[in-house]
Amino acid sequence: MPAAQFVERLNEQIAYEFAASQQYVANAVYYDAETLPRLAAFFYRQAMEERDHALMMVRYLLDADEMPTIPGVGPPETRFADVVAPIALALDQERRVSDQIAALAGVAREHGDFLSENFMGWFLKEQVEEVATMSSLLKVAERSNADPERLEEYLAREQPAVAGPDPTAPPVAGGGA
Repeated sequence: MPAAQFVERLNEQIAYEFAASQQYVANAVYYDAETLPRLAAFFYRQAMEERDHALMMVRYLLDADEMPTIPGVGPPETRFADVVAPIALALDQERRVSDQIAALAGVAREHGDFLSENFMGWFLKEQVEEVATMSSLLKVAERSNADPERLEEYLAREQPAVAGPDPTAPPVAGGGA
């Protein structure tokens, strides 16, 4: 059985993951409206990934015979000053989530909850990748703010259109997307 405090904090994290998913949908819609299809597609994929993270956490709690909490989320930010702003927001969000995930792993460790600590290991690895991706994307966006097509070209060159599933990822409640 997972530690009670871990269960409580993981349920909170489920809310953060769903909120991140909604924010990424809002980012994608902004780029769609600006006719920047690669940026839109990138953030639509990110939204699905964040949703899946929440559902991985739901599956973990169900498998541990704990009841997950499925929250409502507040409205995402939808108005942006320029093409850089949604990416800067995404990087801030990924850094915040990294801190939250690290704290969750710490709660599991503090309570000797080795199964939950092991579960969080994948998310720790994932957050390193997410922060690195958003950091790079932000640097390119800042350099190409006056010419967003350069940002589209960067994504075409550096981001695969469809990546295969990560075989090391925890299972998703409902079987995935």
